[in-house]
Amino acid sequence: MSLDVTLSKYCECCGTKHEVYDANITHNLGEMAGEAGIYQALWRPEEIGIEFAKELIEPLTDGLNALLADPAHFEKFNSENGWGMYEHFVPFVRNYLEACKKNPKAKVETDR
Repeated sequence: MSLDVTLSKYCECCGTKHEVYDANITHNLGEMAGEAGIYQALWRPEEIGIEFAKELIEPLTDGLNALLADPAHFEKFNSENGWGMYEHFVPFVRNYLEACKKNPKAKVETDR
């Protein structure tokens, strides 16, 4: 099972959807995300009122900073089966954050 995140822009004249970013990560990283304070921002953004990419910039920045500040702590949450590792989660968060910065008006969509 996994989390799919998508940033989409919609054409103002016709409503056509254009995906500008998409990524996928295992649910095994949910506990690590929670420890970094970004579980809801990633898995359930609609529950905390996040609709657009610009609204993810602050929480993802804070979460990434937390992850980078103490790798040893977060590596304790690595999945025993290898599906859900710190070394994969950090680039996922970093790339998603950069996509949000490049597309602040994009709509945030998740599929879990």
